[in-house]
Amino acid sequence: MEQWIITKEHHEQRIDKVVVDLHGQASRTAVQRWINEGAVLVNEKEVKTNSKVQQGDKVTLTEPAAQEVELLGEDIPLDVVYEDSDVIVVNKPRGLVVHPAPGHESGTLVNALLFHCKDLSGINGEIRPGIVHRIDKDTSGLIMAAKHDAAHEHLAAQLKAKTTERRYKAIVHGVIPHAKGTIDAPIGRDPKDRQKMAVTHVNSRPAVTHFSLEETFKQYSYISCELETGRTHQIRVHFNYIGHPLAGDPKYGPKKTLPINGQALHAETLGFTHPRTGERLRFSAPLPAEMEKLLVDLRNVH
Repeated sequence: MEQWIITKEHHEQRIDKVVVDLHGQASRTAVQRWINEGAVLVNEKEVKTNSKVQQGDKVTLTEPAAQEVELLGEDIPLDVVYEDSDVIVVNKPRGLVVHPAPGHESGTLVNALLFHCKDLSGINGEIRPGIVHRIDKDTSGLIMAAKHDAAHEHLAAQLKAKTTERRYKAIVHGVIPHAKGTIDAPIGRDPKDRQKMAVTHVNSRPAVTHFSLEETFKQYSYISCELETGRTHQIRVHFNYIGHPLAGDPKYGPKKTLPINGQALHAETLGFTHPRTGERLRFSAPLPAEMEKLLVDLRNVH
């Protein structure tokens, strides 16, 4: 269940449009269906799709269970780092979308996993079977998926309890003057651009990123990050917020940047407790070749 308090920004707007904006991942059609099914309440009362909300109204969404759809497995190569009957860990290449979405039902990591595993948890409904957490299309590195619902619930609970280990390597613009630091700033939908996330105190959630400096260059820094929370675009938003956007980031970074297709961000380390055995597992994936080349080129600039 999600709840929002209507601010001045959405005053006198239609409830279906407001929920689309605040939810951030649902289509207008889906939201209108939820409203008609009574899944969206305004001040604890059912409303019509064209009802307008007022500043201070409380909107509650109890998202209905996703309807099952047929997802096809596809023979897409996978770099499997670990696999057993409960969980699979994959080193995702840059450019591969993690899960299907309306209008993009094929060519994703989920399609590849369905072909490879034949069995994934269904807890997330039709668009994210098996996927416990996600990384962006142009972020490379480690991601885990559950093979049954019990494993999924166990792994998801670890994420919520902040007991998983998720470390990233990134190249950012500018020279960071601190050897270590923590960015503690809430993240929500950007009120000026609904396609982006931003540090904001309006309808946001806590977000914490720890970082340490690995290496500095004339105009860039190579850093290691550890996520305490897992908000959408968290590392990208946080470093843009402190004035050090990720190199190559098409959404949050400058146009003049390093020659890389998408943000220079790699999910290097993933650690979690095995959902069945209780054993602590930890995996690492080397930097992709294109990020290694960027570092070599930066070291050679005098």
